[in-house]
Amino acid sequence: MSTTATPDHPLARRTRQHFVAELTRRLGEVGAAVKERLTQALEQVSSVREMQERRDAWTLFQSHGRAWEEAVAAAWQRAARADPAAVPSKPVPPVLELTLVGDDVVENKILASRMALALRERVGGPLAELCVRVQQLDKSDELPPDDVLRPETLMLLLVEQWLATRLPRASLLLAVEAVQRELAAHLLDACNSCEALLVSAGVQTDGETKYRVRLTQVSPAAMGQAQAHRDAPTGQDALDSMLPDPGRRGPNTAQPLAQDDGQRNRHLADGQMVAAMSPLARARRRAQGVLGQLRRVLSEQTAGIFESTAKQELTPTLAVALQRSQSMVDPDMLIGDTESGGGVAYTQASVVRVAGVLRERSNELKKKASTDGEKATIEIVALMFQSILAEERIPAAVRVWFARLQLPVLRVALAEPEFFGTLNHPARQLIDRMGSCALGFDAHAIGGSALEAEIRRVVQVIEQYPETGRRVFQLVYDEFQKFLSKYLTEKGAASKVVSVAQQVEQKETLAIQYTIELRNMLKDMPVRDEVREFLFKVWAEVLAMAAVRKGPQDEETVAFKRSAADLVWAASAKPNRADRARVIQSLPALLQRLRQGMTLLGLTSPAQEVHIKRISDTLADAFMSKTEAIPQARIDMMAQRLANLEDFVSDESMGDLPLDADSIELMLGIDASSIDVIPDAGAKPSEAMVAWAHELQLGHWFTLDHNQKISQVQLAWRSERKQLFLFAAMDGRSTLIQAKRLAAYLQAGLLIPQEEEALTLRATRQALEKLDANPGRLLAV
Repeated sequence: MSTTATPDHPLARRTRQHFVAELTRRLGEVGAAVKERLTQALEQVSSVREMQERRDAWTLFQSHGRAWEEAVAAAWQRAARADPAAVPSKPVPPVLELTLVGDDVVENKILASRMALALRERVGGPLAELCVRVQQLDKSDELPPDDVLRPETLMLLLVEQWLATRLPRASLLLAVEAVQRELAAHLLDACNSCEALLVSAGVQTDGETKYRVRLTQVSPAAMGQAQAHRDAPTGQDALDSMLPDPGRRGPNTAQPLAQDDGQRNRHLADGQMVAAMSPLARARRRAQGVLGQLRRVLSEQTAGIFESTAKQELTPTLAVALQRSQSMVDPDMLIGDTESGGGVAYTQASVVRVAGVLRERSNELKKKASTDGEKATIEIVALMFQSILAEERIPAAVRVWFARLQLPVLRVALAEPEFFGTLNHPARQLIDRMGSCALGFDAHAIGGSALEAEIRRVVQVIEQYPETGRRVFQLVYDEFQKFLSKYLTEKGAASKVVSVAQQVEQKETLAIQYTIELRNMLKDMPVRDEVREFLFKVWAEVLAMAAVRKGPQDEETVAFKRSAADLVWAASAKPNRADRARVIQSLPALLQRLRQGMTLLGLTSPAQEVHIKRISDTLADAFMSKTEAIPQARIDMMAQRLANLEDFVSDESMGDLPLDADSIELMLGIDASSIDVIPDAGAKPSEAMVAWAHELQLGHWFTLDHNQKISQVQLAWRSERKQLFLFAAMDGRSTLIQAKRLAAYLQAGLLIPQEEEALTLRATRQALEKLDANPGRLLAV
């Protein structure tokens, strides 16, 4: 018999309230995700009517989204403080539970149930463990039906508040995936935080409670299955204990749950996937959390001014003050420290002096500001640049140039509240990219370098066009990206390695694609297996090598392509004398071209002779064959298709590429002793890690641990298909690594980014910490 108890244990009540507090603290990020999804939906329409509906949904959420967040927070908090009614110890017959309810109530419960199920699938294990600990405190077998720890309760309140704030159900359906995805991450954090609270209080799960499964209203077969799960010592049981029983409708469940073990395995796998979230996903979540917190701070202090994404007009007084500041160049912003040799260098003292100038300038501008929004923006930007100038890992010369961007960035932030809401604003992206590239250089290495010159040029261009806002930032950001692609690979050995790596990837990709096309051409032709094997394993490589080295339409490459068709014809049956005479006449030239191709591929003479003997034996057998000959028209069609083979291959990734130092030396004949080549070698990283590897940014610095040697390396290049990555060290050595092995190194901690978060994000977080310590400074003048 199932028992429940009113959750009156002080620690259980405190846990529920802590759980809700953790979730409500992140509702701003959920709202931001909804806003982003509704914005994306505007670009994915197929009719005028649909466009209007989605525009209405977007507009309504702009005006009511904040109210919805507050209403959900209040509803969840009330539920956490309330004492849910105890469930009767004996199940009430279903017929007695029938009541008349409105369609809206039914639809709310259906939608909430589906959302709750999605959350359970993503955060199964940690939530199950938390529920077990709380049940142990309450001395109950199950949670009350309206317990706030149940996702069904949370989602029903969320849906009800959506409609209560006059937001249409259709717009929630449009954004439901974003809500589920964002809430799953925060739900996991809340579970972990509550677990830590309970463990610190000495609460542990006992062996019996952990494996309990609710048995009420379950068929005999399902009861037997539950008993089997209870007796089986598997890690999956902790998850099963919090899932509705197979074949039973839960209190808010729209349809029976699947009864197969596959679904439970999916629950477990998804829960583990979220628990083992990749660093890339965690970084994005952390970034959204910081930006969400910033938006809340600004909105609370400025009466919601920053909820709008529309362009803002400056008040006249501040506009004049900004214009005056832009035209005045403070000498302290330009003067460096004189070196012993008479030159000028920027040192830490230069940065301190510049930081003082910027703080004084910000104070003067705040005095000219006419609204709380302007004052808050000026203070936030000032605090961000204080943090950037304090980043001692960036050379002082670069930080001094960054200081001159504070005023242009302030102009953009005042005009575009979006600057505070996304990491993709070009002003943020530009500072982040320049900062990450300069991170690994010391003052000596950066001084007079092309990188310093480019950063100086970028800043000067922005200063020349102060009125253009984000457009000039976008322009110079794109230019800086192009500069990086050349700058990082133009030095010495790196340029050679990049050239080789590009050709290696191109050659191996073409070889795979040529093999596929040859298989397609020969699938209906009576061709001997020996010839097929030679064409697929050797000649496709020859064609790819020739195409890369000489070009796909070079005379020699075209001749090699024609040789493939000639070989197929020569190895087919020759029932008449004229064909046999033609083969005998053309055979020496054909074999000579085959040898030339294998020489280009780097095969040794003994290896070549093995292939030539096998082909010669096959041709001799063709003379004696009585089978049907291949029509000349088909041979001509094959030759024509081979001549234009590149028109038929795709650009899709062809999987793993063979890679080693010998391949590199073979391609261009260079000495590969200064290159560490790290092939995939059967590496099997998680998909999340592969995705992270593909999103690494050029110019970022890493700590690489390879063969007991630790070095600081910079990502200098990645191939077009993201199969190969080149890292360059300050000592001139290069490391060429394939995508899967790179992901495995990231997963094992053998390659660690030197920056865990972007420069402007870190600056934003530190600004918030200062405001948290002293909230009054945001609007103080």
